[in-house]
Amino acid sequence: MGYPPTPRLGVALLALWRAACGPATESKPPAGAGNAPPPPEVNVLTVAVGEVELTTDLPGRVQAVRSALVRARVEGVVQRVQFQEGSLVQQGAALFELDARTVTAAAEAARADLQAANQVLARTQALLEARAVSTQEFEAAQARQKQASAALARAELDLENARVVAPISGRIGRALVTEGTLVGRGESTPLAAIDQLDPVYVNFTQPSRELQDLQRAMARGQLSGDVSTTAQLILDDGSIYPLPGRVKLREQTVDPNTGAVFYRAEFPNPKQVLMPGSFVRVRIPQARMAQAVTVPQRAVMMNNAGPYVLVVGEEDKVAPVPIQTGAMSGDRWVVQSGLKPGMRVIVDGLQKARPGSVVRVAQAPAK
Repeated sequence: MGYPPTPRLGVALLALWRAACGPATESKPPAGAGNAPPPPEVNVLTVAVGEVELTTDLPGRVQAVRSALVRARVEGVVQRVQFQEGSLVQQGAALFELDARTVTAAAEAARADLQAANQVLARTQALLEARAVSTQEFEAAQARQKQASAALARAELDLENARVVAPISGRIGRALVTEGTLVGRGESTPLAAIDQLDPVYVNFTQPSRELQDLQRAMARGQLSGDVSTTAQLILDDGSIYPLPGRVKLREQTVDPNTGAVFYRAEFPNPKQVLMPGSFVRVRIPQARMAQAVTVPQRAVMMNNAGPYVLVVGEEDKVAPVPIQTGAMSGDRWVVQSGLKPGMRVIVDGLQKARPGSVVRVAQAPAK
């Protein structure tokens, strides 16, 4: 015979069941709730006023300091090419050997003619002393002897020129002829080209209008002309050539066809990185500005309204500031308006900064 459960046992079982299941509406907070990401870090440049050197970037072309076309100075057949194409050669080094049989025979004939002319001159002089010939006959013998001597000198020079040598030191290009080629007949045949590549010239031009603007600014006292002649090269990949050069020439006349002034700079080229004919950009100093605000080029952005920068203001919030740029100073813009001393301009981390957002300024100052 069973017994009904007591009320006390039922209450205990109900309490255990509720404890195991818990409240139906209770839930855990999502992971990471309340942990906002830190503000992005940026590098800033504090705006300051100072003296700057204004520069101009101009397109230019590299040219060898010395270039020479190797030519045959006598007629002959090329017997041997004596250099490695693309190698460095020294002045006087043998490059080509021509068939010298013809010029050798001509030199031997000239030598024999001179010997005969010397003998005739000696006999004529003896006869003149004996008053057996006239003074005119003696002078004619002298003239023939001089002609024979000059002919021998010319024949010996032709014999020497049958061995073609480098006229200058430098890097030689490809051979323009091969063995068996007849050269030197009529117009002298070019055999190879040699370029002296250390140092090199860079030729460039500047519109005369820009120079006139600089001169007017100097006349008004806005700029001074106390600048160096140092020049920099910007290579086609945008990098700066590590060795500075020097402006050697600025012509004092304007090309009437282009309205530009010609410049020439010289750059050391020990590793021969700069090749003749290649295009580069030349950066030259042209004036000094006593009171100027500058910012790196990478800090300046463009929109439909023009150039602007991002500044970090109060509470480290980002704000865009329109600016007006002027001349260049190396890789920096001269800012004519829009910035004041003490402003913090973002120069690195621009992709992470948004107007109105909060950023964290890096401790290291930007350059």
